[in-house]
Amino acid sequence: MFAAERRQLILEMVRANGAVSLRELARVVQTSEVTVRRDVRALEAEGLLDRRHGGAVLPGGFTRESGFPQKSHLASAEKTAIADLAAGLVEEGEAIVVGAGTTTQELARRLARVPGLTVVTNSLLVAQALAHANRVEVVMTGGTLRGSNYALVGSGAEQSLQGLRVSRAFLSGSGLTAERGLSTSNMLSASVDRALVQAAAEVVVLADHTKLGTDTMFQTVPTDVITRLVTDEPPAHDDRAATELQALADQGVQIAVAGTAAGAGPGSGSGPGVDSVPAGRQPRRDVPLPGQRRNHGPGSGAQLRSAAVLGEQPPNERAARVADLRRR
Repeated sequence: MFAAERRQLILEMVRANGAVSLRELARVVQTSEVTVRRDVRALEAEGLLDRRHGGAVLPGGFTRESGFPQKSHLASAEKTAIADLAAGLVEEGEAIVVGAGTTTQELARRLARVPGLTVVTNSLLVAQALAHANRVEVVMTGGTLRGSNYALVGSGAEQSLQGLRVSRAFLSGSGLTAERGLSTSNMLSASVDRALVQAAAEVVVLADHTKLGTDTMFQTVPTDVITRLVTDEPPAHDDRAATELQALADQGVQIAVAGTAAGAGPGSGSGPGVDSVPAGRQPRRDVPLPGQRRNHGPGSGAQLRSAAVLGEQPPNERAARVADLRRR
């Protein structure tokens, strides 16, 4: 395929989906991610699209939100791995809330096997995934149906969550940064997500690497409220995603990294102090108890080594650590 043909196909994919990962673009045009990244830079220089960490979006993508059919095809392998890992955090007999999104829908499919579980959700897709689970009770919020993501939003949804208390909230979104936390492109969705967070003792964010470093209009969960991030392994060349993970860990967010079929192999999933678990395996039980989210003592579980700890190491070892972070 000539470069012009390849770039035209890339542009058509971005126009159709709103946002596409470099990995997916490389798969469709049957070339390397290095070549795709070069094509994306050329298209950005022409003002035809905007680059994001690990992907490309339409110009002005800061305010654009893709519909469910488009989102469901983005980073599908990564979402599956994240859902496998996140499901291992849920205990028998627990009560949780699960927000709307394609990644949380994948999580719900795995929660159907957890006996005695109670799931509160505003997502029709999450409820549908659990509808035939014999030993799982599903509680739907009220509200107005938002067709683009099959979620219930508005004052009815928010009021139905008042007075509710559960152990964990599992949420996704459009972007995640250390500065602002989790964010989304829709005001109504953001408002309901904030109500879901208020009902939970702990907050678990599910976000693939393409969302790391992406900031959208409406903040849903500030960084200091996020207990844990479950994500996938960023590509080796994605230094910005690795830097964002480091910044999140420095603010006390526990990081769990799921392995994917594409990312499996020698050396994958190995950053300083990162909890990296292959898809389908349960993570270490290092989620702190309610009320202890920010008390990270020695050996407190999976998180990237903080800048403070780096500063306490001998100069040679500290330099090696920094070099390793930059390589990631």
